[in-house]
Amino acid sequence: MAERRIKAAEKVADKAAEAAEAESYATGSGAPAARASTLEDALGVQVRSIRRQLDLTVSDLAGAAGISVGMLSKIENGQISPSLATLQAIAQALNVPITTLFSAFEERRDCSFVRAHQGVIIERRGTKVGHQYELLGHGLGGDIVVEPYLITLSEEAAPYTEFRHAGVEFLFMLSGEVMYRHADRAYHLRPGDSLMFDSGAAHGPEQLIARPMTYLSVIVYTRDGR
Repeated sequence: MAERRIKAAEKVADKAAEAAEAESYATGSGAPAARASTLEDALGVQVRSIRRQLDLTVSDLAGAAGISVGMLSKIENGQISPSLATLQAIAQALNVPITTLFSAFEERRDCSFVRAHQGVIIERRGTKVGHQYELLGHGLGGDIVVEPYLITLSEEAAPYTEFRHAGVEFLFMLSGEVMYRHADRAYHLRPGDSLMFDSGAAHGPEQLIARPMTYLSVIVYTRDGR
């Protein structure tokens, strides 16, 4: 009995240690944690979604599948792990293959990988005055658009301070030196300096102190253009 208690205590301690270690690796971002979707959650979401598409009530589907309304409600809310027989009955009542009920669990997280010097060269207004834009990532879904650029200003580049677009922009200076204008202020940027601003105001490099120069520009805006 004592040995069992010791083993149980060790398991509790191990879990506590694992939790502490996971916490120690947590990001410093203020973004809320991504919710881990369990199989039960995914099944519930999928069943509810298909039921609503077919304009069926919980009572309608429960009756057709031969299960209680309470059980179906718990399944849709991810509160229980239904048996395969129950899932088969629900799938038949919904007239879909049982594999369809599991499809929501196969979650996809978008990612964009671009090798060095293989970004897409983009034509923008600054191109006309010697500003080269290399797009470093693309193709992600969601309501938020993120456009990361490597911007290079050549020896022949000219100042341009009339950029205006929706969203927020973040600059990180990599090489060279510039006085960068945003609205009514100019900022002296050297390698390692950064600047983040509302990009709806006029902005751009006002005085090119040391050329050529490169800086990272990350533009963030919503798909509805805000």
